[in-house]
This record gives sequence, structure tokens and C-alpha cells, in this order.
Amino acid sequence: MTNLSLKNKRILITGGSQGVGFAIARACCNLGAQHLVIIGRDEAKGQAAANQLSTDSSKTTFFSADLANEDAANTVFDFARQEMGGVDGLVNAAGITTRGSFLDGKLEDWDRLFAINARAPFFLMQAFIRQALDVGQAGSIVNISSMHTYCGLPEVAMYAGSKAAITTLTKNAANAHLQDRIRANAIAMGWAATPAEQDMQANKLGKGKGWVEDIASQLPLGRLLDVSEVANLAVYLLSDMSGLQTGTIIDLEQKVMGAI
Repeated sequence: MTNLSLKNKRILITGGSQGVGFAIARACCNLGAQHLVIIGRDEAKGQAAANQLSTDSSKTTFFSADLANEDAANTVFDFARQEMGGVDGLVNAAGITTRGSFLDGKLEDWDRLFAINARAPFFLMQAFIRQALDVGQAGSIVNISSMHTYCGLPEVAMYAGSKAAITTLTKNAANAHLQDRIRANAIAMGWAATPAEQDMQANKLGKGKGWVEDIASQLPLGRLLDVSEVANLAVYLLSDMSGLQTGTIIDLEQKVMGAI
């Protein structure tokens, strides 16, 4: 029986300095990953996260990049490959949740949403797949998507579109490179109180500090999704324990899609 382990694995995680990405990075370290490269925009926050994650047996390196830049994906992957000597697993966890409906969506918000949530993950997957083919190695890609990929609330139409894009790209990559032993899966996240969502709900939308409790009381299980639950699933998908699983979109939410 295969044990859940990431021993000797080298993992690249975008958005790894906070929220879901940081939780995944911490879970990777706990499972013995050899080396992590985490990506974020804030240098101080990123270095602090890397220092917190690094152990004698699991090294973490931070690299600062804005994934909205056209050349960011290739720059990030080149750094990770040079720093770690190769990449065995890729996690696209970085993302923004800018609001925008069919009535008020703005072109500049559309461009930035798709640049970070879809374009950067595509070209990171491209670089990862090319590397895997160059050296003839297997690999695992985990993309963090959203339950909004299935439709989304009216006010997040543009965000939903960007997540639908990465969901479809996950399946496309899995299908195209199945025989190359390159697996690609996605996690469709439900509502979690990540730092970005805390800022959005409490400050930008003016719901105040008590918004989590107010929302949680209306949900079936009386709570929001915890980022540790996303991390647990992500490391399973990165590990050999998930076997040949590829092309799957796993809903991580307290509802069943399609149920009436």
C-alpha cells in the first residue's frame, strides 16, 4: 500500500505566502517534501512564510512575482527549476476575486482576473509539461478552482469565467498528457475565510468583522470551509497515493451540484 508522502518531491506553489497556498505549502513540508518554491508579491510576507516553513529536511524558498505580468510564468518556472534542480509538482493557488457583473464589469478588471487566474496558470502548466517531457519524468499539477466555475453569483461573473477557464484547462492538460504520466486535477473550492476574502467581505463590502459568523450560521454545517481541508486534498493529489487520478474536478463544498 502506498503511504501518503511527498518525500524527495520538489513543489512549486503560486500564492504560497498566505491563505490556501500557504496551507498547502505547510502540508507539503509536513509530508516531507524536499524543497518548495513559493510565489507571492509581498517580499516581506513571502520571506517570513519561507522562514516559517523551512526545516532541516524540507527547504522553502520564496520568489517575488506579479503573475499579471506577461512574462511572469516563465520567469517563475525558470527560477524554480534552477533553484530546485527540477519541479515534480505544480500548484496554481494564486488568484484574485475581483467582483464584476454583466452590469458593472470593467475591462481592466477582466484583463487582470484572466491574467492571474487563467493565463499565468496555463503558461506555468506549459512550462511544467515541457520540462517533464524533456527529462522523461512523471508529474502532478493541482489547480485551485472555485465552485463559481459552474455558474457563480451575478456579482462575480468575470471571476467565475476565469475559474471556468482553469477548470477546462485542467481537463485539457490531463487528456493531452495522460500517456506522458503527467496528471492534472483541480479543486473547486467552496467559501473559505482566506485573508483575501476577509478583506473583501469585512472591508471592501463593508460587512465588518462579524461576517464569518453571520454567514456560517446560514450554512448546512454551520461553518465555512477551512483552508487545511483544501491543503489535505492538494497533497493527496500531488502524492503517488492518488495513483492514476487525473482530469478530475473535485468539489469541496457543503452542497451537491445538481441537487434540487
